Amino acid sequence: MRYRLVAAIFVVALAASAQSLSVAELRSFLRSSIQIKQSDKEVAEYLSKAKLTEKLDDRGIEDLQALGIGPRTLAALRVLRDRSQSLAAAAPPVAEAAAKPIPPPSSEEQAAILSEVREYALNYSKTLPDFICTQVTRRYAAGTPGGRYGRRGESDPSWQLQDTLTIRLSYFEQKEDYKLILVNNTVTQQDYTKLDGAVSTGEFGSMMREIFEPSTEARFTWDHWATLRGRAALAFAYHVEQERSQWMIDYERKQHIIPAYDGLVYVDRETHQVLRVTMAARGIPSSFPIQQAESVLDYDFQTLSGQRFLLPLKADSRLKTSDVLSRLDEEFRVYRKYSAESEIKYDTPDALPDSQTKEQGPK
Repeated sequence: MRYRLVAAIFVVALAASAQSLSVAELRSFLRSSIQIKQSDKEVAEYLSKAKLTEKLDDRGIEDLQALGIGPRTLAALRVLRDRSQSLAAAAPPVAEAAAKPIPPPSSEEQAAILSEVREYALNYSKTLPDFICTQVTRRYAAGTPGGRYGRRGESDPSWQLQDTLTIRLSYFEQKEDYKLILVNNTVTQQDYTKLDGAVSTGEFGSMMREIFEPSTEARFTWDHWATLRGRAALAFAYHVEQERSQWMIDYERKQHIIPAYDGLVYVDRETHQVLRVTMAARGIPSSFPIQQAESVLDYDFQTLSGQRFLLPLKADSRLKTSDVLSRLDEEFRVYRKYSAESEIKYDTPDALPDSQTKEQGPK
């Protein structure tokens, strides 16, 4: 609110008298007028009475267009450009000072943090209460670019929604149980684990635990600072060798492999809890139908039994064959204390906005 008020005062002060403007002042005026949503007509009328003290060229007009000006304002700028051709060129803009990068923690601090995270990950499942949540899985498919079903000249996949699954996911005595309730909002009796197409399980602790188990011998290195859902996070890269891996990738219940994998672990800067885990399979044999497999799992705070827990928010898993791409968007919603199924009504919530899982730079 304070910024908008300052912008309004700036525009009104300029409009009170048709003064002379430098190119930099012209830019500030236009930016402020956009902030307070001044009309295109009003801005153009003011510019028709203004004078420039410096030369405005075509490149300068292109830069001003990028601010989002209207057609009348653009026409007024072109008039100012023509009138200013005999003036001296505008001084080059002063570059803003680059933000200093935040130094990473020292090696000793990193070791201490990872030790805390390991203890947290290995005991994560034991600390959770019994609960039920609604899992919504949206399954997408696309032709692999360059493959049999991909469109010519297409570099990005054209995802098509295949179905939407609404699942009763219960966590009782440290075990997960999946019961399929709805398929495309229609009641079903199908077994979730026997569905055709891609499915995923193990989001409640096993994925994170396997990375940090001592027997896995994952190698961790510092990667970068990040911000997730407004919280500062430390991102560590890791790698797990194939002979230590426990990640099984299954193809049509006929073939499976256990690949090496690597990824990132995002750790909350304050609590040293895990906010995100990414995984990408490495060294997949060329004879295996699935050529690529990767997954991203986000955790967010939920209140259960009066306490706050970090619980899965969304998982994004992707598989690639020579001809087809598969994508699972799994959202974990409506957490509640474990109770009899007869007391619960199910529906399919709307998809989470992308802002909930978008990584931002460090603050």
